[in-house]
Amino acid sequence: MKSLRFVMCMAGALMLAAQANAQKIRVTEGSLDVLKNEKDINIEFTYNNMKVGKFDKEADYVSSRVKDLNKKEAGRGDTWAKAWVDDRKERFEPKFEELFTQVTDLKFANKAKYTLIFNTSFTEPGFNVGVMRKNAYISGEFLLVESADHSKVAAKGTLEKSPGRTFWDNDFDTGERISEAYEMAGKALGRYIR
Repeated sequence: MKSLRFVMCMAGALMLAAQANAQKIRVTEGSLDVLKNEKDINIEFTYNNMKVGKFDKEADYVSSRVKDLNKKEAGRGDTWAKAWVDDRKERFEPKFEELFTQVTDLKFANKAKYTLIFNTSFTEPGFNVGVMRKNAYISGEFLLVESADHSKVAAKGTLEKSPGRTFWDNDFDTGERISEAYEMAGKALGRYIR
């Protein structure tokens, strides 16, 4: 029994390591070196022109999902649509910030000299129906700008395919899978900056 538990733990660790390596981060312009002597950073999240799954427009995805869920149970789609937006401030952004600060030792402060703007450009919500699953992931762009003047850009870059999945496959909730993707994105970008 102990050896089976050990094997399962090792398999889980390997899966998490593989997920962490699946992300690609590139600085496409400028440099992140300006953060070397900084203790604080501000962060902003945007969702401009976000594509979702097979949909080129987020609004089309939300409309389709609301319609499908409301067919199954009246009002369920409307509740889901509200959670789709609310989860950003309540779940996704806090997860990103938590892991980002843990690995960089930068603290978030509104009066920081620099602001990191993370724009989510793509979200794959994935699914988990027990016998079948598809992991969630997000991709986006980031800008490091001067807080006093956002037109002064220190660096631009991209983060591709940050995976979202819980360890024991207990991620039947879309928000749970996506929040894990933000957590992994915060951690990966934080490590890259460090």
